[in-house]
Amino acid sequence: MPFTLVNSRMVRAQVSPGRRMFSQRGAMLAYQGDVSFTPNIQGGQGGIGSMIGRRIANEATPLMTVEGSGTVFFGHGGHHVHLVDLTGDTLYVEADRLLAFDGTLQQGTMFMGSQGGVMGMVRGQVTGQGLFTTTLKGQGSVAVMAHGGVIELPITPQRPVHVDPQAYVAHRGEVRNKLSTALGWRDMVGRGSGEAFQLELSGQGTVYVQASEEKL
Repeated sequence: MPFTLVNSRMVRAQVSPGRRMFSQRGAMLAYQGDVSFTPNIQGGQGGIGSMIGRRIANEATPLMTVEGSGTVFFGHGGHHVHLVDLTGDTLYVEADRLLAFDGTLQQGTMFMGSQGGVMGMVRGQVTGQGLFTTTLKGQGSVAVMAHGGVIELPITPQRPVHVDPQAYVAHRGEVRNKLSTALGWRDMVGRGSGEAFQLELSGQGTVYVQASEEKL
């Protein structure tokens, strides 16, 4: 695992020859050793085709390719950092939540309508999180950002998880998502902010939830 948490808001990455990584532009805080940072326009391992959908939707997140030999410290905006270790599975994550990830992972995009049908499309329009989400697949590690830290909630066929769409960070596993209305839900808890929706995640996997409804 190339990433190590320094504290709740900073991660340390070990960069070695022949093993590159990608980070969000502006996320490098400091580094030691012989390390280079190059703007990346090809969308990581997935190539330029993986970014077409995001560029059409104006949702592309600029990346930096990090290579060389040394230690790099990443952080962004004082946001909390959470590490996810993938072992061949796929992580579905909002692009603006990505801080850095292992270059061994294959990056792509998924149209939300293909996971949740029409409701997936509605989710993108209503929550402002976009019609596309980023996918990272393979063996490697990912550092994601969140407000107030992240909790991991298990999703099972017997126990789906309902999440405030603005608190959603990412998920992994064989999971389906569906946006449902929750009339009176916010008013009941004194948080009537106007969008009474819940994101229902069902199947088998894990969902990562931040401790805030604020956007990054």
